[in-house]
Amino acid sequence: MGADGVWATLFLAAAVAGCGSGDGGTATGDASADTSPDGTSHVADAPTRAMDAGVDHASPPPRDATTTARDAGADAALPPCPPEMVHIEAFCVDRYEAYVVNVEPDGGESPHSGYDVIGDASVRAKSAAGVVPQGYISQVEATAACEAAGKRLCAAEEFALACRGPDAGSYYPYGGETHLPGDCNEGKGSEMPLLFGSNAADWTYADFNDPRLNQIDGGLARTGSYPKCVSPYGVYDCVGNLHEWGSDPADQNGHGRFRGGFYGDAEENGHGCLYVTSAHALTYHDYSTGFRCCRDATGGG
Repeated sequence: MGADGVWATLFLAAAVAGCGSGDGGTATGDASADTSPDGTSHVADAPTRAMDAGVDHASPPPRDATTTARDAGADAALPPCPPEMVHIEAFCVDRYEAYVVNVEPDGGESPHSGYDVIGDASVRAKSAAGVVPQGYISQVEATAACEAAGKRLCAAEEFALACRGPDAGSYYPYGGETHLPGDCNEGKGSEMPLLFGSNAADWTYADFNDPRLNQIDGGLARTGSYPKCVSPYGVYDCVGNLHEWGSDPADQNGHGRFRGGFYGDAEENGHGCLYVTSAHALTYHDYSTGFRCCRDATGGG
């Protein structure tokens, strides 16, 4: 069983034992719907059963102080985040930009190319070093992928903190307000003219989703390929590589938000961690759009 499976087994065991999922909030707010356990009680209503059946032979024995203390200790020992995530204050964030796998009807998983659109596929988000992150994905699709992994998209404040670190005056993962070209995967310009000519008026939506775009040498990089593009918390590639969809609801124009820039540009719409694009609907995707997941921290962390 992999690290994801071990963590999920621990979490499920704690949930069945009656352990809580943490405070359920973040230090930053503005988060989309939480996908942690809903807190529904698994303890049957013994008085009601006794009333209906006379004697409740199926009721468990009363919980004594030793059992309660043991459960409290298990809750305290539960790690605050899965191993592929970084713990920052009250939330967890994927260390790397997400890739996805297909979820089959029987619940199994199969590979999904990071160069392909999601289409009708049901996908689950994953995070690891050295993989091709998923481009060509919309906010709607990214939300579903995170939820399938027991996570959610990151709120604006969560992304900012994970990207810059605790210094609110920093614009970049490597610190400060000075742009250092080459430290992150950005500033390379659009790949569109290489395949579709220099007249942008001729470019179509299908062109922007051509799988060849992110396979051009020197463009999209595998996760963690830029060792200097890491925040003080150990979160990679928040600036450049792929835009990252946030959990922002649609604004008055029906538009969402993606942040951090991509390998073509991470300066024109704000500097580094401050970069934000607000020109597209939640269903929009192209070769530059990616994501990573967050979740609330749990257990005793």
